[in-house]
Amino acid sequence: MQDDALARRIALLQEMPLFRNLSKKDIETIVHDLRLKEYNRDDVIFRQGDESREVYFVLKGKVRIYTTSPSGGETSIAIFSTNDVIGELAAIDHAPRSATARAITPVLLLSMSQERFLHHLESLPRFAMAFIRLLAGKLRWTAAYAESIAQFDAPGRLLHIILQANEQYGQELTPGKRYRIDLGLNQSDLASMIGTRREWVNRILADWRRRGLLEFDNGVIHILDLPRVVAERDSRIEANRSDIEW
Repeated sequence: MQDDALARRIALLQEMPLFRNLSKKDIETIVHDLRLKEYNRDDVIFRQGDESREVYFVLKGKVRIYTTSPSGGETSIAIFSTNDVIGELAAIDHAPRSATARAITPVLLLSMSQERFLHHLESLPRFAMAFIRLLAGKLRWTAAYAESIAQFDAPGRLLHIILQANEQYGQELTPGKRYRIDLGLNQSDLASMIGTRREWVNRILADWRRRGLLEFDNGVIHILDLPRVVAERDSRIEANRSDIEW
């Protein structure tokens, strides 16, 4: 690898949280095992049940992770984007892929084989600790998602997901009030994330637009009034509680 190309790739990895605190020597060890892969919109990166084991680091674009039921129904799990890592579970536990990963925009990934990934975890303590912190973050997200299912009704769950996406990917238009979130998801995708039907999502989005909370257009969500959206989300906790007292 030419010195200029190597320096450029090391600098690129240093921008990613997973590699940020590693030494230049450690990153140089890792960079030789990464391969650039490009996917178009709607391309499948890996499929639920696959025996593939590669780990992927997202350089650009967005990837939807979802599961498919025996009847063919899809349940969206999460959206990953720049600097995120996907596919690590199969590399760690040697089990088949637990979900499908599909590009929802053009995507650039860096792939690493299972063998080299495990080798670096075993031989580079700082890389291993950084990866443990990454897994802890994903676990916290999963716990928060499970809590949202228990706490909120369907509208509350959808608002909770939108607000989480805003924290990760939102573009601030008016500080503290207006935000733009380009997830590249359609209404069916949103419905699959909260376990409801597309027609219902269409109706609730129309209601929120009428009330000046948010707008949805071709995969782009505009939060029109963040404090009111947060208040609406929080109000759905009460809506999901039973009238029965114990």
